[in-house]
Amino acid sequence: MADPLRHPAGAQSEQCALIQSVVAEDRSNAGLTVIVLKTADQKSRLMRVVAPLGVLLPSGLGLKLDNQDVGRAGFVRCLPNGCVAEVVMDDKLLGQLRGAKTATFIIFETPEEGIGFPLSLNGLAEGYDKLP
Repeated sequence: MADPLRHPAGAQSEQCALIQSVVAEDRSNAGLTVIVLKTADQKSRLMRVVAPLGVLLPSGLGLKLDNQDVGRAGFVRCLPNGCVAEVVMDDKLLGQLRGAKTATFIIFETPEEGIGFPLSLNGLAEGYDKLP
């Protein structure tokens, strides 16, 4: 069965993407996968983040770049392996990602308790530039 995250409905083939998975240091059962891709029609640049099931959906997904709060993205759907947040990357966000060293994605299990997943952005610019 095709992976709906990399082979969206209507696409002719799988898409190339940058993918990185991380696990929270203090919770081996909580993992996060970040996927950066260009849509098949070359019109959009997307960042999809798959968070573990049980995440508090209304709180969304937080993002910090080098400890600067960038904002939150809403979750768009849940799949058997996790819940997906999706962000269309504009030039400003792409520039911020290129210039930062670390991204921290934050999920919430309660409104007060966030779990941060630090992710190195080393190689992101070079990898993104090679995406077809």
